[in-house]
Amino acid sequence: MQFSDFSLDKRLLTSLEHMGIDKPTEIQEQSIPVGLSGKDLMASSKTGSGKTLAFLLPAMQRIISTKALSKRDPRVLILLPTRELATQVYSQLRLLVANTQYKALKILGGENFNDQAKALARDPHIVVATPGRLADHLKQRHLYLNGLELLILDEADRMLDLGFAEQLRAINQAADHKRRQTLMFSATLDHGEINEIAAELLKEPVHVSIGASNVENQDITQKVYLCDNLGHKEKLLLTLLKQEQHKQVIIFTATRSDTDRLATKLADEGFTTASLSGELKQSARNQIMDQFSRGQQQILVTTDVASRGLDLLNVSLVINFDMPKLAEEYIHRIGRTARAGAKGDAISLVGPKDWDNFKQVQLFLRRTFELSEIAGLKPKFSGLKAKPKGKPATAKKAAQNKTRPAKPKSTTKTKDNRDKRFITGVDIGDAPMLRKPKSTLQDTPEE
Repeated sequence: MQFSDFSLDKRLLTSLEHMGIDKPTEIQEQSIPVGLSGKDLMASSKTGSGKTLAFLLPAMQRIISTKALSKRDPRVLILLPTRELATQVYSQLRLLVANTQYKALKILGGENFNDQAKALARDPHIVVATPGRLADHLKQRHLYLNGLELLILDEADRMLDLGFAEQLRAINQAADHKRRQTLMFSATLDHGEINEIAAELLKEPVHVSIGASNVENQDITQKVYLCDNLGHKEKLLLTLLKQEQHKQVIIFTATRSDTDRLATKLADEGFTTASLSGELKQSARNQIMDQFSRGQQQILVTTDVASRGLDLLNVSLVINFDMPKLAEEYIHRIGRTARAGAKGDAISLVGPKDWDNFKQVQLFLRRTFELSEIAGLKPKFSGLKAKPKGKPATAKKAAQNKTRPAKPKSTTKTKDNRDKRFITGVDIGDAPMLRKPKSTLQDTPEE
């Protein structure tokens, strides 16, 4: 199948040709016709499947081929969970609007609020935004969504995990009319909160699911190394980085402080390294990602802020320095390599603190990883035993009871002097107390 089979505008086909894209992926093949039909869509696909074009192409085709509902309101609103993902989608959108008269605008948290308000006053046709900042502009009445034609939510599950449910509902209410179409994309449809909010936002959606959320990319070679402690883990990391040359490497850590500490340590070892975390200003984050995508650094040390959506074609190795807390996040992390049909490697370093999260990943993927070792760095740690079921206090008590000698049973019967008449129903006293029968005559009042 070709993109020309979708009856897209010639300008869009020309843009796709300039981008070097000729054949649609599976998610694009199934989602684009639904988007073009005007029906609501609820879609799920694995990371790196090409879902960005699955919603950008129907959005562009709609505004090119149909008359606007409003001259001033945005026609298309695309919401994404993180600034990095929004920036990447916006970059791809700009390639599609380049040879058209339509204007696109990016609205992100961390950027100048007043400048954004001025840009919104210029009536953009398409807005790419993070939900928190867009909801702020809605409150200030810097834009209205009464004429919104297409609402797109990408990585909807991540938006909910980040606590944006309230903002999504506010945006939905501001654009609540019968002619609005909604496209929702999520890494998984097996998510209670996703189904709940989908029932509010979507009208009789078509469901498209390409691969389960726990399906691994077969182009990624995965290895696991056990570590005794932080020092042992760092030695393994340095050895692995020096063993084999990779184009670019992404290292995922658990905390923001770890990113800076580890990036500094790697820089001291001679690697060109950058660190990225959510506490940086948006301008700094944009600069770091732009430099890394251009190949100016060999290694990017980051938190999960870079685990989704970023399409970095030169990343050939992903290292989990710390295992993710959520098992499904493992798939998104390692999905930063082996993009666009390339091969890639993923390595996980598992210490005692990572063990429970590692076991959850194995359960999620329904597989058991073989453990790898490096000569001279063999670990003493071999895993933690499963905790016994039941309360520990109860188990301790049972052990104590086993060691205590049993009390000897008495053979002599003790006389029971309790009065059992209450128990056996025997009346007490000389005569039972009887209720006085009710008189049938009225009492005469006293004089």
